[in-house]
Amino acid sequence: MAYFEGNGMRNRISDCFSGLVVASIALPLSGVVWGQPYPTKPIRMVTSAAGGSSDFAARLVAQGMSQGLGQQVIIDNRGGGVAAIEIVVKAPADGYTLLYYGSILWLLPLLQDGVPYDTLRDFAPVALVVSSPVVVIVNAAVPAKTIKDLIALAKSKPGALNYSSGGAGSTGHLAAELFKSMAGVNMVRIPYKGSGPALAAVVSGEVQLLMASAGGMESQIRAGRVRAVAVTGAKRSPSFPDLPTVAESGLPGFEYGQMSGIFAPAKSARTVVTRLNQEVARVLARPDVKEKFFQSGAEPSAETPQEFGAQIKAEIARIGKVIKDAGIRAE
Repeated sequence: MAYFEGNGMRNRISDCFSGLVVASIALPLSGVVWGQPYPTKPIRMVTSAAGGSSDFAARLVAQGMSQGLGQQVIIDNRGGGVAAIEIVVKAPADGYTLLYYGSILWLLPLLQDGVPYDTLRDFAPVALVVSSPVVVIVNAAVPAKTIKDLIALAKSKPGALNYSSGGAGSTGHLAAELFKSMAGVNMVRIPYKGSGPALAAVVSGEVQLLMASAGGMESQIRAGRVRAVAVTGAKRSPSFPDLPTVAESGLPGFEYGQMSGIFAPAKSARTVVTRLNQEVARVLARPDVKEKFFQSGAEPSAETPQEFGAQIKAEIARIGKVIKDAGIRAE
């Protein structure tokens, strides 16, 4: 072992040792200063036009997230089409630009050519926020009172039953085509310009049935102008607790609903995605938030990013087959 003599050498060794100690202490402290915790500024959540169901859900969740994150989550409303989607695709993957969107995000590329994004490649799922079950309703004069009855009626009169829907690829359209495929029945689609006119057509008797999101139909059902037969979710809806599911009332395995949630640009840090997911789950656990969603016909559903991503992949495969087999193209 080398032995160093002399005050000068000992002083130099002492200075080096002191420098190492200071550096070892300074490194973790500098990490606190340089690696600022997320978020440090407001977050923009881009969604579709103001006044719709996505806007309502996005604002409700954003308000609660702002409280938990300590930064404002600001809603940025954009029109229809892919305007909102493109903004987030091109945004930096830093957690400060998010997208709130529904099922059309991953269904549109299956319905239309030339869509300027790839859902699985360009987005990181953050959280499923709500699922909106579809209600199967019939005109009051239609004798079917259960799904089993409806299937029997459709099979006894192939092509005689008409169903209304909004645009091609809308929730009601895809739900009805999935039902036709699984039940082995022939029903004819009558398109209308939106869910409102499609519902009015069932009320008036122009068509026999409709499958649409629960939110806009409750008043007509309560008034007895139409008859609700079943809901299409995996379980009964809190909005219609006495109404059976399609699966339990005549068509096992059937399930369909509209999902909407929050997405970040692809390559966003896992820590950021996890933090956002935790805040969404915290908001959705609040009784007042749950009640507001239930009143709108939607059901809050906090899932991990991995679970949400798996659902999207499954939907692309399952509904993609329905779209291809039925030859559905966006209008």
